[in-house]
Amino acid sequence: MTETGGRRPGRAWIARLGPRGEVDLDRAASPRAVVEDAVARVGADPVRWAIELNSVVVRRIVGEVPALGGSPAAVELLRRGNEATTLRALFTLVDGPAAAPPTDEAILEGIHEFVHRAVPLERVLHGVRVGHAATTEAFLRACAELVDAEVAVDEVTAISRELFSYVDDLSDTMIRAYLVEHEVWSTSAAAARADIVRSLLSDATTTDVGEASRVLGYDLRRTHEAVVVWSDAPNGSSTLQAAATEALRARGATTTLVVPVASGRLWAWGTVPSDGTVPSDGTRRTGSWETIAEALSRQRTQAAFGTPGGGVEGFRRSHREAQRGERVERLRREAGRVPRHATAYADVAAVALLATDLDAAGDFVRRELGGLATRSASMEALRTTLYHYIGAERSLVDVARRLHVARGTVTYRVKRAQEVLGHGLDDRRFALHTALALAEELGDAVLQPRDVTER
Repeated sequence: MTETGGRRPGRAWIARLGPRGEVDLDRAASPRAVVEDAVARVGADPVRWAIELNSVVVRRIVGEVPALGGSPAAVELLRRGNEATTLRALFTLVDGPAAAPPTDEAILEGIHEFVHRAVPLERVLHGVRVGHAATTEAFLRACAELVDAEVAVDEVTAISRELFSYVDDLSDTMIRAYLVEHEVWSTSAAAARADIVRSLLSDATTTDVGEASRVLGYDLRRTHEAVVVWSDAPNGSSTLQAAATEALRARGATTTLVVPVASGRLWAWGTVPSDGTVPSDGTRRTGSWETIAEALSRQRTQAAFGTPGGGVEGFRRSHREAQRGERVERLRREAGRVPRHATAYADVAAVALLATDLDAAGDFVRRELGGLATRSASMEALRTTLYHYIGAERSLVDVARRLHVARGTVTYRVKRAQEVLGHGLDDRRFALHTALALAEELGDAVLQPRDVTER
């Protein structure tokens, strides 16, 4: 092969790279200008190949180093940074190291994120190694498929050497960026606040509560209601902080404490009246859950609230509950449920506790529901109707109104559900209603595998 267009000899095969599936350039995590520049450099199909590869690599990184994820927005930030490294690898292989642009801002942005979340440098580098291994494997496999057999060995050797050199340089840059950011961050007031909060959340903490309250500007001796606020959009910290403060104020909080913990995710607390009614300053809780949910929806955020608790122990417990509420919402999202913008732990406590061991919860649901645990639209309609029927103390009118169906439809579905179950509703009533609640909230995560057909 000869050198064409000023490019390195032997690398024409890169222009023949292409995705295995349908990949639109709009799926790229990088800004449009970056994608257009990449297409101009190496062609549209190789860029689509890189976008597809990036999705695979990021899943592997988060699977092996979960600390690098943490929230949908944090994963999106990781996807953006890793896509930048993949594209730069393409440029390096085509035109040489000098042709690759300086370290992409998305890569440095990810480093800042990891420092602020207290992710150790060792884990960051572990993620780099995992990503490098997966990316190199993909490049070498493509090279072996696209290069003529007589030069394949030499080309594979050269690709391996050049990618190793590229990642070695990238690692050095990331280490320097991490250490610089860590030095700046570790001396900041925000870092001190975050460290104190993490210490308080540790059961083994020996933190001086009075001193911690002074540094935080938040009285830890009062009654607290915790909230976790998140959004799928990265870099929305100001929006999230405003959403958290507004929601806690609506819950009656007189002072608030907000701690960003990841891109698109933060923890917050508010001091609320110990009896849940009137704060000492005479204000009242003015926001219903519906009002709070509407406000969060407008801001494209979600929030999970713990129940109020007193002192440092209440500070911790309410936070743990808020995290469990968040987990329920993430499981519901995976199940395709309509998102709830405001989730009160008191409303999902039973599901949260039962779903702590998701495998065991699935075994329980499938055992109790039998054929009703089949994944199908008809079985879902029967489960939902039966769940509300039991919860409404068998009121056909209430269930029909809630589900917007005729009373006769409710009657038919309940009868059909009992036929599928094979027993009456009073047999193991509590276990039945609990299993139905889990299926209603978590869907496919606790239902029969897809290869089980409807009976």
